[in-house]
Amino acid sequence: MGLRSWVASANDPDSDFPLENLPYGVFRYANRKQIGVAIGDLILELGTCASEGLLKRLSSDIVDACTAQVLNPLMALGCSAWSELRCEIQRLLAEDSEAQPRLASMVIPRDQAEMQMPMQIGDYTDFYASIHHATRVGKLFRPENPLLPNYKYVPIGYHGRASSIVLSGTEIRRPSGQTKGATAAEPTFGPTQSLDYELEVGLVVGEGNPLGEPIQIGQAEEHIFGFCLVNDWSARDIQSWEYQPLGPFLAKSFATSISPWIVTLEALLPYRVSALERASADPAPLPYLAPGSERRDAFDLTLEVTLQSEQMRQSGAAPVLMSRSNMRDLYWTPAQLVTHHSSNGCNLRTGDLLATGTISGPNEGSEGCLLEMKHRSQPVSLPTGEVRTFLEDGDRVTMRAFGARKDLPRIGFGECTGVVVSSD
Repeated sequence: MGLRSWVASANDPDSDFPLENLPYGVFRYANRKQIGVAIGDLILELGTCASEGLLKRLSSDIVDACTAQVLNPLMALGCSAWSELRCEIQRLLAEDSEAQPRLASMVIPRDQAEMQMPMQIGDYTDFYASIHHATRVGKLFRPENPLLPNYKYVPIGYHGRASSIVLSGTEIRRPSGQTKGATAAEPTFGPTQSLDYELEVGLVVGEGNPLGEPIQIGQAEEHIFGFCLVNDWSARDIQSWEYQPLGPFLAKSFATSISPWIVTLEALLPYRVSALERASADPAPLPYLAPGSERRDAFDLTLEVTLQSEQMRQSGAAPVLMSRSNMRDLYWTPAQLVTHHSSNGCNLRTGDLLATGTISGPNEGSEGCLLEMKHRSQPVSLPTGEVRTFLEDGDRVTMRAFGARKDLPRIGFGECTGVVVSSD
């Protein structure tokens, strides 16, 4: 039996936000912006709790961080402070909490809050950590050798654009750019005709590292405050023309959506599992990326993508499940991504976002983007008779993630959603 809260909806076994989760976000309500904690179908006003003295058992630096309007001051305090605050919030929200009468006026319905960007993001890096995604995409261009020689040695990534990261619910305007058809003599400029989604998980950096001092693999998770969902929208036709020789550019930088709630690493510890078992012929990670023999650095999180066209919404048709995959199938773990990113002395900073890249599984139905589905004999069919090879205007893409096992409470991420609108 899991922990129980005086917030009745948090005790629902299907809730994303039980007492064992307690993700952080920033919201606006009644003309006030503050940090909040999701609990069932409510939000605990953490800033109000701090200002009203309900967190007085904690140190002043933790209390002060809770009164900020972004999560960065809290994230910068480190994992000991995060754990102390989490324990205190659990105590306040527990079923037998003596603080319930006072706290009852400090919770609001989640559906009445206007969610805000949870942190200031200084830098954004996107990795390519799913071998199943990399293999399927590679087969489209190099059927005999889908993976480049470096893939199994080095976590591949590129530096993205932090300024165009948007919160879930923001409309995604179809981008324009240069494209060149296979038989065309020259490129043309116009709206992308191959707009895609990418199902990813984002790692939010808590404490950073000084310039020139790499983060060792054994300490990497101490620098991860938590996780969120990421949809790294991609214009495939623009990408195919521009990516050589320096990699992704305008095909990616027009928009990246993230979910509003940051699920802490501590909340996900019950879902820690062993990393993907590598094939016997695969090279072992180089020593600086090699975890200890007993470490379990992967996470058993189910990831889902649904699509609902404008015509489907008008007809009342429910969204269609496009794919279901699992974060445990990543070739490179979150700890390895953090360690590799800093291995040259690069200084990660509080609030930096590191995305896994598209997360896909080995089987049909687990593809994390539409581009991967080109290996199928037929395009995706929708209940209205529409088909999709890439996204059309009016399409709503929704991503979800959760840990769920019979013996454990469900730990959910909520939703990351976006509707494609015309470039006009």
